[in-house]
Amino acid sequence: MEEMQEIPITPKKKKRSKKKLLLGIVGVLVSLGIGAFFFVNGYINKSLPQLEGTIELSILQDEVKVITDESGVPHIKAENLHDLYIAQGYIQAQQRMFQMELSRRQASGTLSEVVGEKAVNQDKYFRTLGLRRAAEKSYDIYSDESIEVLELFASGVNAYIKDAKANNSLPIEFTLLGFEPNEWTPIDSLTIGKYMAFDLGGHWEQQAFNYYLLNNFEEEKAYELFPTYPENKPTIIKEGELDIATSFEHAVIPHAFNGSNNWVVSGDKTESGMPLLADDPHLGLATPSIWLQMHLEAADMNVSGVIFAGVPGIILGHNENIAWGVTNTGPDVQQLYIEKRNPDNANEFLYEEEWEAATVIDEPIKVKDGETIDYQVVETRHGPVVSEFAEDTGKDTVLSLRWTALDATTELEAILEINQAKNWEEFEKGLEKFLAPAQNFVFASTDGTIAYKANGKIPIYEKAADALVPLPGWDSAYEWKGFIPYDELPRVVDPEKGFIATANNKIAPDSYPYHISNVWAQPYRYERIEEVLESGDDFTASDMQALQMDQTDLRAREFVPIFQDVLAESELGEKEAEAMELLTDWDYIAAEEKPQSLIFEYWMMEIQDIFYEDEIPETMMELFHIQGQAAENLLRKAASGEETIWMRENGGMETVLKTSLENAISELTEEYGNDLTAWEWGDYHQVQFNHPLSSASPFLDLFFNKEDPLPVGGSSVTPMAASYDAETGEVDHGASWRFVIDTSDMNTGYHIVGPGQAGHFKSEWYHDQMDDWVEGDYHTTRLDETEGQKLTLTPGK
Repeated sequence: MEEMQEIPITPKKKKRSKKKLLLGIVGVLVSLGIGAFFFVNGYINKSLPQLEGTIELSILQDEVKVITDESGVPHIKAENLHDLYIAQGYIQAQQRMFQMELSRRQASGTLSEVVGEKAVNQDKYFRTLGLRRAAEKSYDIYSDESIEVLELFASGVNAYIKDAKANNSLPIEFTLLGFEPNEWTPIDSLTIGKYMAFDLGGHWEQQAFNYYLLNNFEEEKAYELFPTYPENKPTIIKEGELDIATSFEHAVIPHAFNGSNNWVVSGDKTESGMPLLADDPHLGLATPSIWLQMHLEAADMNVSGVIFAGVPGIILGHNENIAWGVTNTGPDVQQLYIEKRNPDNANEFLYEEEWEAATVIDEPIKVKDGETIDYQVVETRHGPVVSEFAEDTGKDTVLSLRWTALDATTELEAILEINQAKNWEEFEKGLEKFLAPAQNFVFASTDGTIAYKANGKIPIYEKAADALVPLPGWDSAYEWKGFIPYDELPRVVDPEKGFIATANNKIAPDSYPYHISNVWAQPYRYERIEEVLESGDDFTASDMQALQMDQTDLRAREFVPIFQDVLAESELGEKEAEAMELLTDWDYIAAEEKPQSLIFEYWMMEIQDIFYEDEIPETMMELFHIQGQAAENLLRKAASGEETIWMRENGGMETVLKTSLENAISELTEEYGNDLTAWEWGDYHQVQFNHPLSSASPFLDLFFNKEDPLPVGGSSVTPMAASYDAETGEVDHGASWRFVIDTSDMNTGYHIVGPGQAGHFKSEWYHDQMDDWVEGDYHTTRLDETEGQKLTLTPGK
């Protein structure tokens, strides 16, 4: 650009002209800013879902009505199932297309194509696992009817993609990353289903950690950190109730807290005289929610609840006759095998004294702004080689993973059947096709039945101890001995006590003939739920909501008195003594405004640090899922007079407790000041529901994370589950959906979907349930007539 030539003027006029010029420039910039704002705003608004008017979809047979209620829940009513699943695909894509795209890419190992080199290691891991390959195997065994549903759903998604591309109205996230979605396929939906099996996974990480312990510590010391379940603690099924019918550095480790609560209460213990059901699956807390709440109605189906974006049907919820919910069973469905590689042929492994050829699979990884990586996956007879302990055991030994979810399975078929089930018999028949992940299903129906089944494909181990460590892959004696027969899976119908509850705790008493798991959630959540349900009758839906929000900390109720006894004669500093007085006055409610939870949780973390920090490297701690439970078991043993190596080597119980308390109070004082009574659990323990792109820059953080973090009560061991990152206090796992229903009125369900229904940050339903999630304010969703914004999907002329 040529330099502008200055016009000669008098000084006074020149000053005035400069002022006018400056004002002019500011005016132009403001105009441009306003124009840019309206342009960007208009562009972003184009990608908001259309909720009113008419959309023409030529693939429909008849009109479909979609009413979006005041909570953002779409109620889809079609004349036939053909149109219903097309409409569900279209509406899901309208609301969650970017989430669906990320989900299929993450599970398929193709994130590098759109985000670049930083996702390569993650892609390698998911290519190695082969979730997409497992989905393709599953597709081959689905019925024609189920495949048709998958194809109809995909055609609805693709109709949205086509429209959005034509109208330049894809979600803004696609623009930010510079790509557009490809066509949706049935395999994409099944792959997302396989990813959920991964997220709810198994215990291979603990096996790897146990292997590390045995190779790095004396045997007795290693075994002290192996998983155990507290003696005389409750199981889901009581006696007499059972109805028998080298490096994992780049491994993607599911969160250790992927648990849940659910329960059913019989009509004998309710005000309405009919069963109550409650369910709150605990998963990652993010924006958008992992769940999408929907209501589907057509022909003989009228079902409401939640589904993973990218999958047809309703996985959890209710219809006009039944309601159901799940928690994670957590069985030993993943087994690591040590494989001996042929030193003369890297793709052969020893089995029964012969070298057996492995399958080598080409999995080229495309990388945005980079070269395609030639990557290969090796699969032995047991499964993919997931890691090599080259430094520790030599280049000729590797670990492979046998996992039920990598088999061909038919969960979607089960979902489609249970959506239309009318009673327990039909529901249980549908469950026979739900194989992975294994889940604790609770059930209630309008005929008064309450029931429970630990459902899924659960391997038979000859010895329970075999599931604790990697097994010799070359010896057939260590193969699984089949699977627990479906008719012999743990099952209870209408128990005399009048309720059934599960919280990832131990399922069956030792008299049950099959091994299920060595790793269970500590029983605190279950004990509190049982305590409340045993305490009274005439329960209502409101009572069940209150129990889902219950913040009673039974772990603290167990250990605080023990700590007080041990330190009763110890010389404590002024602040430590004050902390002990505060804990003495505590009612063990983990409320956000109280200091006691903050003190207790920090204290427990410092105890773990004393045990592990100098002994176990950080890379191995990633695999130590039960580090909290192991520390608690060491404390219990010490309290009962039993000596353990870990406690003795750290100076004994009194020294461990005193030192850890001093460390905790020192850290808290530095962070929150000298006045202990002013400390609040919610100053540290907060929830935000982060968007996946928000960490890319502070600007995107402001853009997508619209609300400030909210202080919240509860913890990982309270019925109101709120597990947190120890470094930041951020609550990142908890009740991803809360649901309560009284079967006396099957038209009305009570729900919380944190942080909201919408995936679009400008939607009124984007973060509208954040406060609800913290406070326990439920919205109702009805099966019958619903008011709201009305959209018609029409086949056109």
